[in-house]
Amino acid sequence: MAADADQVRVVYRKYGGSLHWNHSARLLGDDEFGVWVGCPAGTSGSRGTEPPVVWKRPFVILFPRAAWWTATFNPDDHKAEIYCDVTTVPEWRDGEVTMVDLDLDVLRMRDGRLHLDDEDEFAEHQVLYGYPAEIISQAERSAAWLMDAVNRRIEPFGGAHHRWLSLVS
Repeated sequence: MAADADQVRVVYRKYGGSLHWNHSARLLGDDEFGVWVGCPAGTSGSRGTEPPVVWKRPFVILFPRAAWWTATFNPDDHKAEIYCDVTTVPEWRDGEVTMVDLDLDVLRMRDGRLHLDDEDEFAEHQVLYGYPAEIISQAERSAAWLMDAVNRRIEPFGGAHHRWLSLVS
């Protein structure tokens, strides 16, 4: 974890514990939707143990308190307006937020198109990692809820992120 009190470590893992996307972020605050962190342009992160990548645009991530997803909100010049990961409920501990990425992703593109991504990976990993039935059903319910909420722009998917994004842009 970074030395600054407002820095948090964001750690996505895959089922079974292997490291997935991980990076530092700045704790921005919280509201009725959950806890918001921000990453200014130039933030670097790694997928697993791969070499780091540097993100050219700022973004914010929302970690809801008791839901099976996280949501990344991008600035106006990014092709994906919103990118939601179906995950286990985010857990906060010692300056770190950790969750298990359950493969399914819900994206709203800048032109309004909605896309459910990685259904093939979700099906493959059910077998490969032996997802329990309750994990499978919860992931499917979360993806269906996200598809509806993101499509209908139900908050926090209707603009609640703008205030937070302005803090890192």
